[in-house]
Amino acid sequence: MANSGFQLLGYFLALGGWIGIISTTVLPQWKQSSYAGDAIIMAVGLYEGLWMSCASQSTGQVQCKIFDSLLSLDVHIQTCRALMVISVLMGFMAIIVSVVGMKCTKVGDNNPSTKSKIAISGGSLFLLSGLCTLVAVSWYATQVSYHFFDPNTPINARYEFGPALFIGWAAAILMMLGGSFLCCSCANEERRGQLYRQSQPSTAREANVKSSPPEKGEQYL
Repeated sequence: MANSGFQLLGYFLALGGWIGIISTTVLPQWKQSSYAGDAIIMAVGLYEGLWMSCASQSTGQVQCKIFDSLLSLDVHIQTCRALMVISVLMGFMAIIVSVVGMKCTKVGDNNPSTKSKIAISGGSLFLLSGLCTLVAVSWYATQVSYHFFDPNTPINARYEFGPALFIGWAAAILMMLGGSFLCCSCANEERRGQLYRQSQPSTAREANVKSSPPEKGEQYL
């Protein structure tokens, strides 16, 4: 029962991380305009994400524009797009695979060993999904930091970390933590099953020796 609860904990942590990854992918606040400098007064806040750039005015109006060209984008934006899409797809596959492999479901109860291996596969997909998100968010943050501290970048053209980056980091940690819980719990269960199968033949032989009648010339002690 404790092992099943550990699996459920890992599954729901990873599920929450997957929802956070989807939010990170679609949010436009990957970077936001910086207000560094004493003489800068901006009535418009600029945001930019993987798919669009937005301008938020002091009146509360927000205008967004989707990037027109894919090939004209920077390499790190294109790569982060691919990594985040792959992460979302792998997370979706991991959710389905993990449901089949967890102990609390009735699918495949007749073969516990295979069921445990399926759950480990789901946990591994969660780990890979979280790793893709972590790489994408960290790489994007590195580019933002580089341009911010670059002396050739004008002060009014500098950007800082947006809220989407922090959501992405938290989602990646949750996803990887949940996948680790799934893999560890199922690996321990698989190891216990192997130890049980190894000890079972010796127990059966001892039972056969005790139950077999003595041969001619032998006596029971």
